[in-house]
Amino acid sequence: MDTAILTLGFTVFVTLLVIMDPPGTMPVFMGLVSNQPPAKQKKLARQAVLTAFSVIVAFAIFGDQILGFLNISLPALQASGGLLLLLVALELLTGKDSEPTKISDVSVALVPLGTPLLAGPGAIAATIVFVRQAESALDYSAIAIAILLVHLVLYAVMRFAVPIMKVLKVGGVTVATKLAGLLLAAIAVQMMAEAIAQFVRDYV
Repeated sequence: MDTAILTLGFTVFVTLLVIMDPPGTMPVFMGLVSNQPPAKQKKLARQAVLTAFSVIVAFAIFGDQILGFLNISLPALQASGGLLLLLVALELLTGKDSEPTKISDVSVALVPLGTPLLAGPGAIAATIVFVRQAESALDYSAIAIAILLVHLVLYAVMRFAVPIMKVLKVGGVTVATKLAGLLLAAIAVQMMAEAIAQFVRDYV
């Protein structure tokens, strides 16, 4: 397989993985389902990941048509997406201190776990940008595989959240979240820099 295809797939995987933030999702997930039996926790984890996957796939398929209808250019989307990702990164770096609210089981799987916690604005924007940049069937395949792998990782993390939290403890999860935020900030700045460069080429 072409190195460019592998690079694209890896970039999509890392970007979405950092945005969706499995380490940061664990304490929120446990806070929402800690009062449920293990079997119910597994079911809610599966439902949440399937919800997020459905949302991301929907925007991957139809997002380009939506942008075309609204006449939004790729550089504009990259710049706004990069800014949005930077805000998400700052949130990860400064901490998520809000306590999750106890709500019904159905809502837990759909909202806030499935969306916007997992399939939030940052993940949606990044997905649309990557799909807009794809030029061949192999590119689309790499993006699809990366999206699937990300959601498999998310499910694994949520499925084994209890033992993982016991191993990492609060300090380990905090460090992983901060590193994810730093990496996401770098990705966001790169996206905005590329958008600005494209604006210059198009309009100057």
